[in-house]
Amino acid sequence: MKSNVFAGLVAMAALFMSTGLQAQTMRPFLDFKTADAIRDHCLASADQAGHAVAVAVFDDGGDLMSYSNHGASPAAAAVAQWKGRSAAVYRRATRETATWNAPTAPMIATMEGGVPIFAQDGTAIGGVGVSGASSEFDAACGTRATEAANLLVTRPASKSK
Repeated sequence: MKSNVFAGLVAMAALFMSTGLQAQTMRPFLDFKTADAIRDHCLASADQAGHAVAVAVFDDGGDLMSYSNHGASPAAAAVAQWKGRSAAVYRRATRETATWNAPTAPMIATMEGGVPIFAQDGTAIGGVGVSGASSEFDAACGTRATEAANLLVTRPASKSK
């Protein structure tokens, strides 16, 4: 009986070893501190320019990580979230998605002001949406804030993650 139990344990150990333990690989991600820094940088830029804006920062799955409605209207607040989530999920600036003629696609923004966020290696890690000023200012504000965090709003040409 003991030999059967031992043989069973050896067989089970061999089975587990044959499946192999897969090493986990680290990939860049957007953390809360960086999301808050992007939000705060954009709010400071808008304040300096005399604009009341809402800023929403999302992770690569489209989950809200940081948000502030800095005196913008409730409508602008909703639009900032719409733009940011679209940029995160589609991994394209909303200026581009606005030209896709796909208005019924889920979560797609059709107004400029949302930009995707990429790590330096080209990994998509989120998106930021800004609303309350002109669409051009909104997009520039999100872009400058992302770049101030040492991140990118366009994926390097050789990457496709």
